[in-house]
Amino acid sequence: MASRSGRLLQLTDAQEPSGWGDSAPLPEFGIAPELADAFARDCAELDLAARVAGLPLNALLSGRPAVQAVAVNANLGRLIDWQPSQLAEACAAGFRVIKFKLGCAPLAEELNALSACCATLRPEMRLRLDANNAWNITEALRFISAANGMPIDMLEEPLRDPDCESLARLQAGASFPLALDESVHLLTPVYFAAPPVRRLVLKPARFGGLRSTWKIGQNAQAAGIECVVTSALESACGLLACAHLAAALAPSSVHGLAVDQWLTGSPWPWPRIRDGRLQLSRQPGLGFSPG
Repeated sequence: MASRSGRLLQLTDAQEPSGWGDSAPLPEFGIAPELADAFARDCAELDLAARVAGLPLNALLSGRPAVQAVAVNANLGRLIDWQPSQLAEACAAGFRVIKFKLGCAPLAEELNALSACCATLRPEMRLRLDANNAWNITEALRFISAANGMPIDMLEEPLRDPDCESLARLQAGASFPLALDESVHLLTPVYFAAPPVRRLVLKPARFGGLRSTWKIGQNAQAAGIECVVTSALESACGLLACAHLAAALAPSSVHGLAVDQWLTGSPWPWPRIRDGRLQLSRQPGLGFSPG
């Protein structure tokens, strides 16, 4: 956790500029090396294709006019550690969705922290909560019952051992969307035929690239599931690729791509975030160059 390493892939064509991709997800996400390498190659191929076409990558993927920016949530760590000053700073920076981690303290303490945080939250702001598979169904039901009516944008991965039936039971009792992230084993045709939750969190490296993630996202949207794109804490190159997918797939959603504060000493500049929105280059391709 103190240092990171990864690989940057340059794909060249004799007559054209290079395409770029990276293989550098956070190891703790459990993304297989072969999937990370496939992500790098897919990004490089698409970057090169978009440069050749003279289009920003999101326009190449979507077939629509290029999107200039996507809304992103702020990441403020554990809910149990929240401070009013954090919320004030995030609001001043233009963020309207704030993400906190759950499952880090006894449930009663986290519910108390949630109540206090919501009492401080400005009317235009919402909380995005991630339990990271922390609870059994009794605990999840208790949390959801207490949280109903609060300004919550969504709750990710509430169950320690999720299955579609249990998730559907939880979603039926929740006034806010539940979402899957790590539980990709549930994404079967049966899941899309009768979605148990209302949102799907997509990390493109987990699915081996932008094109495969695009297909999953389209299947989800056709089934009425909202999609949020997040980073696996790649380098600036990989983050830009995720941002272009977000802009192509769900340009009106709030995505989990404001991760620059987690990694210092980057050899390349991070995409700029202005007024809570990650800015995308108008140049063809990813808008990435290693210099």
